[in-house]
Amino acid sequence: MVDESVYERHSAGNKNQFMMIPRLIKISIAFIALHSVAVGQSLKIATVDMERLFNEFHRTNEVQKEINIERARIQKDNNIRLADIRAIDDRMQTIRKQLKGDVGTKKRQDLDNEARELQQDGIHKERERTEFLERRNKALNEKMRKQMTSIFVELRETVSEHARNENFDYIFDKSGNSRQGVPFVLHAKEMVDLTEHLIKNVNNSAKKK
Repeated sequence: MVDESVYERHSAGNKNQFMMIPRLIKISIAFIALHSVAVGQSLKIATVDMERLFNEFHRTNEVQKEINIERARIQKDNNIRLADIRAIDDRMQTIRKQLKGDVGTKKRQDLDNEARELQQDGIHKERERTEFLERRNKALNEKMRKQMTSIFVELRETVSEHARNENFDYIFDKSGNSRQGVPFVLHAKEMVDLTEHLIKNVNNSAKKK
């Protein structure tokens, strides 16, 4: 995943939104499964680790690299602005030291004027730097959110398509947790795990393309 950034918070939120079945739907599915067993119907059920599928999907890695490159570019621009601000601060420190010494009236007035101008310039540059970071990070986060959403939708459709092709009645996300933090799939005896197959399938499709 991307380093300790807002990306992790966004990706975690999106994963919960698109991969976890709402609690009421989970309960309904459980009752349907129990009812089907009671009446003698045979259900074809499988599990998939959507978190692992997401993490090992080739598009996820591509987006992560792209986001990291953009964040590095933003940080580089920010460092340039910080260097300008530090240069202003260093010059003001020098002026303060000069004013503590024995300087003439004219020289003191010139230094005072320069200090005021530097202070205003420093305030302006710091405000500009802050606005730059806020604007660029906001745009990057929105871009990341759209890309993550696209990935989740694609993976969800891949799982659904596989379920239709293989005639599965239900496919449960084994990485999903309830509101209490308890894994939704607590026990899966003789239940097919499609994770490995789907990972190879989605990544091999990309290689062929």
